[in-house]
Amino acid sequence: MKTPDISIVIACRNEREHIEDFVGSVLSQQTGRYTMEVLVADGISTDGTRELLVQLCASDSRVTVLDNPGRIVSTGLNAAIGKARGEFIVRMDAHTIYAPDYVRQSVDTLQKTNAANAGGPARTSASTYWGKAVAAAYHSPFACGGARFHNVRFAGYVDTVPYGCWRRSMLVTLGGFDESLVRNQDDELNLRIIRAGGRVYQSPDIVSWYKPRSSLSALFRQYMQYGFWKVAVIRKHQIPASFRHLVPGLFVVTVIGLALTWAGLAVVGATAAPLVGAVVVAVLLLYSAAAAAASVRTAATHGWDLLPVLPLVFATYHTSYGLGFLSGLLHFSRKSTAVAASSRFATLSR
Repeated sequence: MKTPDISIVIACRNEREHIEDFVGSVLSQQTGRYTMEVLVADGISTDGTRELLVQLCASDSRVTVLDNPGRIVSTGLNAAIGKARGEFIVRMDAHTIYAPDYVRQSVDTLQKTNAANAGGPARTSASTYWGKAVAAAYHSPFACGGARFHNVRFAGYVDTVPYGCWRRSMLVTLGGFDESLVRNQDDELNLRIIRAGGRVYQSPDIVSWYKPRSSLSALFRQYMQYGFWKVAVIRKHQIPASFRHLVPGLFVVTVIGLALTWAGLAVVGATAAPLVGAVVVAVLLLYSAAAAAASVRTAATHGWDLLPVLPLVFATYHTSYGLGFLSGLLHFSRKSTAVAASSRFATLSR
């Protein structure tokens, strides 16, 4: 069998509703002169996903299904990379829609720029009202600190991109993804790439559409995990990849610290209690004003019907990430940093 040029690697678990259409879209990629194989690492699915994947393997020899007993993204991707034969590795995700030339553009961009990793910006696609609000806020600098991969028009070097495309030899040299991370494994790999002298390039020609969470509760769980696991990345490298990763945690700890201080002073009748209380109110008013201004700017672009809920969405992004970050600080400051299997941070939230 001819060695493929490209290995597409996928980690999935319990994706019965999406996996058939997703793999179909992957196999429909217009790769031009490149040949490809598709490696799907299944995390011991219990909903029939594995059976569908076996059928897909039987109907198309380019598809191979692998076991992922670790059940998380990083272990699945590493299992697929370990079996990959292509010169280029392209990562894809079952919750994202891809343009027909996504794979070809990824590999072409990697070669043209001589980057270590190439990817596209994080475009979003949502159909529900709350999903559209979450997606609109996602593209606001106020929500995520101005990360360039949230800007769908930006082309150039960045600190991270969604998914990615690499030379297999480079991934093997770096040791693949960090299997201790349930989330933030992409950010951590890109940080290692940059520290090793490589560069990460974003091209708007690499087109995909991510499906954001469609409720505040799901968004809260997702970003609380992001905040928690970001601490693990910072602990490993002794420095954050960007200052924006620290801001939500600083905001939350400031508000909680001031509120607790005010409450304690008020209980004992200290004369400083009203002053501290005024500072708490001032901080919250300043945040509310900033959120309102960001909501107006976002609604002007994405739809005025979203304006009433955008402040809530922004607050959910910030408080969930900040609380997750503080939880991570407490957890990873202990001697034992293992995350219990029963923890809300041990498995991916959906």
